[in-house]
Amino acid sequence: MLRFSVLAGVATALILTGCSSWGGFAGEPEKGGSSEAPTAGNEASAGSTFGRLFGSSSQPAGTGYVVGDEPYAVRAAAGILDQGGSAADGATAVYFALSASYPVAAGLGGGGLCVVYDAASGRSQAIDFLARDAAGGGAFAVPGNVRGFATLQASYGVLPWSRDVAPGESMAAAGFPISSALAARLQSSQNIVRLDAGLAAEFLDESGQVKTQGTIVASSDLATTLAAIRAHGADAFYAGTIAAKIVDYAAGEGGALSQDDLAAYRAAARDPQILDMGNQRAYLPPTSVGAGSFAAALLSRLASPDGAAMTADATRSAETAALQQFGVQGLPADFGATGFAVRDRNGQGVACAVTMNGPFGSGHTAQGTGVTLANAPASGQAGLAAAFLTPILATKDESGPLALSAGEGARDVSLVGAGAGGPDGTVAIADALLRLARGEDVMRPRELRKAGVAGHGTVNAIVCQNGICAVLPDSRAAGLGAAAGG
Repeated sequence: MLRFSVLAGVATALILTGCSSWGGFAGEPEKGGSSEAPTAGNEASAGSTFGRLFGSSSQPAGTGYVVGDEPYAVRAAAGILDQGGSAADGATAVYFALSASYPVAAGLGGGGLCVVYDAASGRSQAIDFLARDAAGGGAFAVPGNVRGFATLQASYGVLPWSRDVAPGESMAAAGFPISSALAARLQSSQNIVRLDAGLAAEFLDESGQVKTQGTIVASSDLATTLAAIRAHGADAFYAGTIAAKIVDYAAGEGGALSQDDLAAYRAAARDPQILDMGNQRAYLPPTSVGAGSFAAALLSRLASPDGAAMTADATRSAETAALQQFGVQGLPADFGATGFAVRDRNGQGVACAVTMNGPFGSGHTAQGTGVTLANAPASGQAGLAAAFLTPILATKDESGPLALSAGEGARDVSLVGAGAGGPDGTVAIADALLRLARGEDVMRPRELRKAGVAGHGTVNAIVCQNGICAVLPDSRAAGLGAAAGG
């Protein structure tokens, strides 16, 4: 019988907070890394120098891994792991590369959540850097991503900050080919792109159509902003010239962002919500944010009393019931969100999910910065995006189903993954966690199952069972998994 005990309380209310001409990345590792398997349905070649790249495969647990929705950002993180970076360094590199290669969901103007577990120390933490409403209200959010990843990297990174930011800066400056993942989101968001001068300049061709997969694009303004962040840290974004440009632009568009809003922003590092399930211990966002409350409510419905696997119909019913519990109806098709996960060779794991509160957020890019501002959480349904960011980690106790206290001893990371973009992403990663706890094989992409109830949800995970790990990009999307740093 599969039951789980809660080591941090579950709230009863949902809190809504919240190509041939391509030059490559800066800091590219030395060439010579061998490829073991081709990629599945994406642009990265089997001969990549960024590590062994594949859509689904298994490797020894002592290797590093990264998985996400956008292939070039995953490659950037694989390069960081190859240079000896920790999972936190890899996650930071993923994010800043995504800010260039996947701004529809991961622009500098957005926010998100990460969960981290460090096997060496047994330390676990949840980092909340969701975009917040400005003190004066308005349509534009106070950005959280830059401060959030600076907080993560300062606590758990081992490489210089500048090295983690550099790949994204290089992509923005030198250009990168539009991946199939980005091309699909551009097509569905073309009306938003057309209405913003900054987005249109980068992503529309001379005929006014969105550029297609493989087209090289760049953003000198974003590159300049990332260069400042690389050289001077997060403060370069939240104060000084960049902040002034963001505030001036917002004011000109009727927004209420202030210098004080930006300067005062801090990420919140908290104890994660911890659930024990058999010999698996799960780490989720805390219930002080909507994502933690929704995930806990959903898990309680998915965990059948007899421990048996749920049918597809039962899973859909559980998702629908959880949404009804919190009065959620009529979700938009695209929340502008993405999730990714990294596990390093030392067993540190980081799972993150970020959102713009809608595709390309507000659709307003601050002139001279390359920063597209997210929708404010109070902006109608856009604010629900944060409730469906579901980074999850699990660790395994080899001795059996013991009721340990939080933070006691080091454990082996068995799952690092994230659902994002709607409740289907949350369902898929929660289902994978429960099936892992039941001892089922969760080592193939099709094992990440979505219920298909609502929203554009994606799920990506790294799963380790019996000393072997597999990277599992969403089988219905165009992402990538990579092994590196082995």
